[in-house]
Amino acid sequence: MKKLILLFFGGLFILSGNSFAQLKIGYVDSNTIMDNLPDAQDARQKLDALIQDWQKELGDLQAQWQTKYDDYQKRKLIMTDQTRSDMEAELVKLEQQIADYREKKFGTNGELFQKQDELMKPVQNKVFNAIQDVAKEEDLDFVLDKSGDNTLLLFAKDQYDITPQVMDKLKLK
Repeated sequence: MKKLILLFFGGLFILSGNSFAQLKIGYVDSNTIMDNLPDAQDARQKLDALIQDWQKELGDLQAQWQTKYDDYQKRKLIMTDQTRSDMEAELVKLEQQIADYREKKFGTNGELFQKQDELMKPVQNKVFNAIQDVAKEEDLDFVLDKSGDNTLLLFAKDQYDITPQVMDKLKLK
């Protein structure tokens, strides 16, 4: 990622020629902002409460499966073939319910992902708009986010967007 950023700034230097010294670049640490923003803290608390509830339900299902499995193990030698088969089918069904619940709540398109998007999107938009406002007030050309291991470009003046030229070069217009 750092190579990409260096390549970006190298390209920027070539594009801007002598005006490179006039570029104004700022950065933010979005993790620090989110850690101190009450809206973000509220959203995280709501998500944490949901996660706790769902993990408890999942734990209950797993405990139910474990109890049935332990009972099955104790009695399988004295069961009829039909009873053993029925209990095995019941255990498999419970395993499937556990897997389905886990996917429904915590999977890629699960409720956690949807709730996180629902609760955090307005907060992220609020932070992004504040970053844009400050960038315009300070007449910054670029704003980077230095949180975590990756540096992201959060704001850039339109005059540095070379997308149309690249599309022309690729004959995409």
